[in-house]
Formats: sequence, structure tokens, C-alpha cells
Amino acid sequence: YAWDANEEYLFKAMVAFAMRRYSSKSTTQISNVLLCNVTDRVSFWFVVTDSSKNVTTVPGSEVEAAIRMNRNRINNAFLLSDKTLQFLKITSTLSPPVEPSTPVWLIVFGVVLCLIVAGIVFLVVSGIQKHKKKNKESTERENLEDKVEVTLENGIPCEALDLKAGHINGVFAADDERFTSL
Repeated sequence: YAWDANEEYLFKAMVAFAMRRYSSKSTTQISNVLLCNVTDRVSFWFVVTDSSKNVTTVPGSEVEAAIRMNRNRINNAFLLSDKTLQFLKITSTLSPPVEPSTPVWLIVFGVVLCLIVAGIVFLVVSGIQKHKKKNKESTERENLEDKVEVTLENGIPCEALDLKAGHINGVFAADDERFTSL
């Protein structure tokens, strides 16, 4: 944005505000903040004078401390950050490192635990299904065996036939065809 007289006034007001908050004196006015060597790239230096002693300037250490204490307010007034609004000789206020709300080890532990629980559930469910399938097959065999009646021919019981696979008569299953086919 363009740096004009209004922006200069806002900057002076923010520095005066910072000085008032730091020193708890209400003597610092906007007119006590002097901007010097303002360039097109918005580069300048400023001096804060003491209104009670017309000519003297406030020590640099006090101005630095006041700006450091109110730096966030100054940045917010210009919609800037510590990277875009730089004060020489005043270290930027670094934000604390971001800490996740839950520790990383807890997230990894939860994922591994969920995988283990899912594996156990899968094994239990597949075991139950196999058991049900096995029981169903055994009951079908029992029902099939109950239905097959033992036939008696000439007083001799004949073997029960396997109804699913059929029964192969060994007499007619010769490898070489000695007999003519019917």
C-alpha cells in the first residue's frame, strides 16, 4: 500500500501509544515522534522527544523496550508481521513453536492399536464363519445319510451309493475296449 501522510500519522500515534503504555506517563504526544529520512521504500528512522524537557530525546533503550512490548499492536495496526515490518536493532518477537494438541507418539500408538484390533476382529469373524460352514456341511451329510436307504438284494445288504459323485462299476471301466460299445 502507499505510504502517505495518514500512514505516517498512524505510525507516530502507535509509537506514542507504545511509549505511554511503557512509561505509564501520558506526556508523550504524537508531535513528540519525529520521522527522519523517509524514502520511497518506506525506510526511515525516528526519534522520540520528551515533552517535559522540550529538546531532549528519550533514550534508545526505552524506545526499544516500548516497541518490543507493543510490537504486536503496531504490526496489527499496519496489517503486517515481524517479517514485513522490521525495526533495526530491535529483535523480532518470535512466536513460540507450534505444539500439536496430542503428542505424535500417541497418534502412532493409536494407529497401531487400531490395526491390531482390526486384525483380531477379522480373525474371530473368519473363524466363526468357517465354523458355521463346517457345521452346515456336517448336518447336510447327516441328512443325506439318513435319506439313503439300505437296499437288500437276495438278503445281502448293498453298499450305499454316493448320490453326489455317483458310483463307477469296475467291470465296465476297462482300459482296453475288448467289447463292442452298445
